[in-house]
Parts: sequence; C-alpha cells; structure tokens
Amino acid sequence: MRINKYISETGHCSRREADKLVAEGRVTINGAPAELGSQAEPGDEVRVDGTLIGDRSPLVYIALHKPVGITSTTERHVRGNIVDFVGHRERIFPIGRLDKDSEGLILMTSDGDIVNRILRAEGQHEKEYIVTVDQPVTEQFVDTMRTGVKVLGSMTLPCQVERVGAQTVRMILTEGRNRQIRRMCAALGYRVRRLQRVRIMNIQLGELPVGQWRDLGRGELEQLFRTLDYRPAVSPR
Repeated sequence: MRINKYISETGHCSRREADKLVAEGRVTINGAPAELGSQAEPGDEVRVDGTLIGDRSPLVYIALHKPVGITSTTERHVRGNIVDFVGHRERIFPIGRLDKDSEGLILMTSDGDIVNRILRAEGQHEKEYIVTVDQPVTEQFVDTMRTGVKVLGSMTLPCQVERVGAQTVRMILTEGRNRQIRRMCAALGYRVRRLQRVRIMNIQLGELPVGQWRDLGRGELEQLFRTLDYRPAVSPR
C-alpha cells in the first residue's frame, strides 16, 4: 500500500501529515528514504525520524465536549492544544476544527483514513449548532441565513435555521468554512455570544459534560461507517 496510507493506518498521523513527513525526508522504508507514492507492506521496517512504527493498535474514536479556550491543533507547542488537553494514552488527533472561542462536540481518532472521509466537502455531512447572538433574531435574519450569505468571497450553501429563543437559533450546516457561522452572523450585523456544536452526522453531544470525553459506542461507529461507506483497516478498540 502507499506509504501515506500505511503510516495513517498505524495511527501515527493522517495521510496528509504523512505526505508532509515523506516530503521532508523524515520517513524510511527498510532503511531507504521514502518518496511520495512509495509502497510499504506488513513486515516492512518503516521509521519516522528514526523511530520504528507499524504497531497497529486497535483504533480509537472519541467524542470530546471541547471547552472555550482550547485550540483544535496537534501542535504541542501551542498553549491549550487539544491533544494535551485530552491527554489520551494513544496518539490521536481531531477530525476537523472547532474555533477556540466555541465549545461543543469534536471527534478525535487514531484512524488517519477516516479523517478525509468525514471532511471531504462533497460529502456534505451535517453538523448541528446552537448559536446565541447579541440581539433579537428576526425572520429576515433566519431567512437570509437559510438561503445563504456571502462570506470569504462566495455564497454559503443553503442550511437549516430554526429560531429556538429570542436571541438563539439552531443551525445545521453541510459545509465547514473557517469561522463560518461567526462570519455569516457578522455579515448581517450580528455578533455571536455563544456557539456550541451539538452534533456531527449521527454523533450527538448529548449530556457529555464540558471538558469530558467518551469512546464512541459500537452502534454509533457502525452507523458512521455505513454512512461513509468505510471499513477501517484495524478494528476499533
């Protein structure tokens, strides 16, 4: 299999990150420098920065209730990075991002292959948010948000918006631009006071306390894999 897939299946990092490691000359296969597109198979000696990898431990999939102030990055030098915050014994990384100023559900995993499946734009997978703004929500605000708002030079996709309080709406998006909801609200003269993600596809935040995480259940994983038409190379933990 391609070296980036091999590395990702060990849980070391995602395929994209593996490509970067290879391009930087930090990967060897049986003692020889790897190249983009190199092949590696079980039994090969694959090293990253001289450290042998290849122990395919059971894959980890967790749901975290991220607090405000934690940054969705694997860069350990960043204060308040999500990896150190969780402190999982396995090497895991977030699937996508959730703004530092936002809270709620974020998925983390040691499965590098599933990351692109979930984040792939054409998949248009649902993500649900509860958004509180700084002034009363009007019908015009709701209608405009539903049909699309111009942010970052182009219109957002139509989305579901429901008013659930005087200054609060429930939104379901099928795309994930940088700080999208905040930018959409700002374009209409509103400022977000609180933004909480409560669902990603079939995974619900539920009553999970802020700052806590849990392993995804077998039923949740089976439904997620069916939706993605995906079969992990290694069994989940």
